[in-house]
Amino acid sequence: MRKCILIYEDDPELSEICQALLAQPDRHIEVKDRCDHIISDIEQFKPGVILMDLWIPEMGGKKATVLIKDNPDTKGIPVILFSANPEIDKISTEVNADGYITKPFDIAIFRETVEKNIL
Repeated sequence: MRKCILIYEDDPELSEICQALLAQPDRHIEVKDRCDHIISDIEQFKPGVILMDLWIPEMGGKKATVLIKDNPDTKGIPVILFSANPEIDKISTEVNADGYITKPFDIAIFRETVEKNIL
């Protein structure tokens, strides 16, 4: 069974980089440049992990993560925030994210963080 990684990132170049770094034959990677349909996206793609840009349009990654973690049907899905915000560690804790990646990111840390969180 192919695992799905759901990426919310509005920068097309960074989206392509993330896809290239995480691509494997047993994976499906879905990228969205907005998070206004986050719960229906999760229902459709059934991700094993979500990478969430903090500044994603419309509602933003902070609010989207809270929606995921407050919903009994989605709260078990690992969410990793990624951002250049210097307070990403604090924000990650506030919204009950399962981890964070600081932009610009180290490729090894990026892959390691995703791999240890994917269901």
